[in-house]
Amino acid sequence: MPRTTGRVTMPIQEGIDDQIRELAQALGADAVRNSDGTWLPEIASELVDKVYSTYFPARGDQEWALAHPETVVNQYLMSKRVTAMGPEPVVIDVLDGYFREQFRPCYVRVERFWEVIDRTTGDVVPVDGWSVDPKEGTVTISEPVPWHEYTVGFLADQLWDTTQMYNYITNGWGATDPSRVKEQPYDVRKNGVWEHAQEALKQWLAEHPEVDVVRFTTFFYHFTIAFNSAGREKFVDWFGYSASVSPEAIDAFEEEYGYQLRAEDFVDAGYYNSPFTVPTPHFRDWIDFQSRFVAKKAKGLVDMVHEAGREAMMFLGDNWIGTEPYGPHFPSIGLDAVVGSAGSAATTRMISDIPGVKYTEVRFLPYFFPDVFNQHGGDPVGEANRSWLTSRRAIVRRPLDRMGYGGYVSLALEFPDFIDRITAICQEFRDIHELSGGELPQNAPFTVGILNVWGRLRTWQTHMVAHALWYKATYSYVGVIESLAGLPFEVRFLSFDEILENGVPEDIGVIINAGAAGTAFSGGKAWADRRLVETIREWVAAGHGLIGVGEPAAYDNDGGSFIQLSDVLGVDRERQMTLSTDRYPNLVSSHVVTADIEGAFDDGEGAGGDVFATSPDTQVLSYENGTVQVATNKFGKGRAVYFSGLPYNAVNCRTLQRALYWVAGHEELLEEWHTSHLDTEVAWYPGKRRFLVLNNSGEEVSTTVVGEGRQWELALEPMGWQWVDVDE
Repeated sequence: MPRTTGRVTMPIQEGIDDQIRELAQALGADAVRNSDGTWLPEIASELVDKVYSTYFPARGDQEWALAHPETVVNQYLMSKRVTAMGPEPVVIDVLDGYFREQFRPCYVRVERFWEVIDRTTGDVVPVDGWSVDPKEGTVTISEPVPWHEYTVGFLADQLWDTTQMYNYITNGWGATDPSRVKEQPYDVRKNGVWEHAQEALKQWLAEHPEVDVVRFTTFFYHFTIAFNSAGREKFVDWFGYSASVSPEAIDAFEEEYGYQLRAEDFVDAGYYNSPFTVPTPHFRDWIDFQSRFVAKKAKGLVDMVHEAGREAMMFLGDNWIGTEPYGPHFPSIGLDAVVGSAGSAATTRMISDIPGVKYTEVRFLPYFFPDVFNQHGGDPVGEANRSWLTSRRAIVRRPLDRMGYGGYVSLALEFPDFIDRITAICQEFRDIHELSGGELPQNAPFTVGILNVWGRLRTWQTHMVAHALWYKATYSYVGVIESLAGLPFEVRFLSFDEILENGVPEDIGVIINAGAAGTAFSGGKAWADRRLVETIREWVAAGHGLIGVGEPAAYDNDGGSFIQLSDVLGVDRERQMTLSTDRYPNLVSSHVVTADIEGAFDDGEGAGGDVFATSPDTQVLSYENGTVQVATNKFGKGRAVYFSGLPYNAVNCRTLQRALYWVAGHEELLEEWHTSHLDTEVAWYPGKRRFLVLNNSGEEVSTTVVGEGRQWELALEPMGWQWVDVDE
């Protein structure tokens, strides 16, 4: 394939013009961008077709922010739990454990927006039972119940913008650039901010005619981050809405919805409405309320950009709260593009699948920051390879339109081997587009549905805490969507409400329910609704497939089963209530689902406890230390597969693919466009009569590709790939 150019955005900065010219030519870049903390050099528009510039609607004008301190952004926090050691008054320092450069208490109408709760009983302490000392930042509970725990849910002011604070601390700006100000954010709901935001953007557009694409980073409300007293991350929730609050917003909500929200609706006993918790009706209302508001205001800014003849792009991160890209209000914003960071195959699909925009773009890792680009253990080439390998298989299934990198290009230029590597990656990315001719590879003849509380709203976003970071408690479940992101299946995310209202969509052939008991992903109390259980049972029995992972459909009711679909899946969780019952599992040594597993099955952290077969008809395919790890079952005309956990690796990915074909009754597809080596995957483009084979490993491999009754023997370099025209 000859060298091509385009589809690449590279970061630039001032003071290194000659090196930037050389890098733009090497990467084939057709767009450049600045980053937080860098500025566009004068040569920017000479280099490429498009110039991007970051724009911060909710921060950046420090003079205005300090002149209008009443416009500061608020965030709901919960104090430490404090035990009353006797009948004496309890004094709680509400900011104890928090970073005081980030927060200060907000004393606006404390009797309305603060709340003291006895956590031992769950009772709210009446307002006349506690008092606030603004000078000391403390709450005093006058007559506590001895040996009960107490907390304070309170509004805080954000003194330092979250993103800039993170970048400031991570990059050591305090030492390298002590003159840099610590930017204070402002809330677009507050008096005068919206007018200022419009005027500031109008002026900025006039002053920057060289900018073709305004990259909003992002709009108004940051996801939840709280730092601890040592200036390190204390709480991070990439989906958190607790920093989208203000007295003005809560009052407006009450006027529209007719009921009051409490502090507890946001602090949620310290869970802060984590996406793992089943959302309350109040929290669902808040998401919709803020999403409508953000969409309306964001559209106003986007319209101004369009009127100025520029494109509007949104960064999927930072201040993205209220702009859920799979939510009902997102399309109304009218954005041209969305760009986001790819930390995995799933997060790559999260970006590439976004509807309602003209193009999508991904920022590959590593960011050009000193935490990676250093001579003391940093490995930028390794980071680049890992990022590309994890994302590439997803890009093949659903290509992004563009790619790029971010950060301080001067750091990257100190590592020539890194520049060589990303030059090759940029070309490989373009080759996917050129050689596929815009055609998507062929998928299975049925759609896979991921069933949880969130459904479509959180497409490709299940079991995520902070963006694509590994967590011990979640990796056994994240492997499901990480595998699916690069497999030949159309995937749709379904909510329990959708199933109850409309039934299972006709194109769905297999449903997957994966998660720990009680979470939004397994379903929790959603399974108390007998209609849901009835619907899924009837659907599977009619000839469809169900896959459960971990503790699927788990709910503790009075029916005796913990897994509410234990009859369908053929397994249940042992919770030491049925130890008197002897078990004689039907162990099966060979099955099409587990044909690629050699040795022990890797279920990660497993299901959190023992799992047993509920029937001698359940075929147990993997059994370790007295617990079921993999099992199959037939239910009516349908089929089911159970996995105790499914972390992402090549074996588990292929095993999930096999399980999907088997439960859907399409075993004949297992050997159609199939590769023999587990580290390889194939994508078939019937319209182009060619296929693409990927080597997802860092080793040289040989693999056999099977398709259309033919075989091809191929040797692939480490991380290599090969296009094959089948008619030549």
